[in-house]
Amino acid sequence: MEKIENGAQMQAFVDGLQNSQPYQFGNLAEFGIEKQTYNADSPLQGRKIGFLGSSITYGAFSHGISFVDYLQACDGVDAVKSAVSGTTLAGNDADAYLTRFNHDFNPVDSYDLIVCQLSTNDGRQGKKLGEISKTNDFDLNTTIGAIEFLCHEVQTKFNCPIVFYTCVDTLMDPNYAKLVQILYQLSQKWNFSIIDLYNDPGVLATTRVRKNAMFDNIHPTQEGYLKIWLPVFEKRLAEFLSDK
Repeated sequence: MEKIENGAQMQAFVDGLQNSQPYQFGNLAEFGIEKQTYNADSPLQGRKIGFLGSSITYGAFSHGISFVDYLQACDGVDAVKSAVSGTTLAGNDADAYLTRFNHDFNPVDSYDLIVCQLSTNDGRQGKKLGEISKTNDFDLNTTIGAIEFLCHEVQTKFNCPIVFYTCVDTLMDPNYAKLVQILYQLSQKWNFSIIDLYNDPGVLATTRVRKNAMFDNIHPTQEGYLKIWLPVFEKRLAEFLSDK
């Protein structure tokens, strides 16, 4: 999600929401947090999980509700959600991933897992991709350097796994596809798991038939998060934590 610079852009943005069928019908009351049932038998109950990301982790077009909030409401996850729309992995801006990671997550809080969104913003904002490092001297102004820094910090200070997730993109942006491929290379080096929604044929198939599940090509509505994303994250996170 890109930042809105002026009043005219803001008005056009608001008008677009009012006229959007997915925004209106994908965020109906039936999908609201208060309508969901808590599963007291969930294997994720009481697990402390940190979620780091941007607009998709936040829920920019679903009233600030994302899969993270459903995990908390339905599965009893002790979730810490650090998500700001339009932010990137690379860089040291006040709201950038790394800045918030250092501010919002404390190693003494005994996390079971850290989950990080593979940003869709780095490429659109022209951030340098970088190269996989041969040392622990990471270039934090590059996307790869930022990912490696996060892996190093979590593994050395938090004593818990880190998991990355990729985002659905119904337009299949080739630049993001390249970043996903690099993420798999990094997973071999750092031994982390990936929840790959971008390449998940089941997720893509059900997204195509649920016309109100996506506001646009990358941002889900509450229906998308609840009916498509939540079951995937429940299953995969339980697998990651089954031996912990």
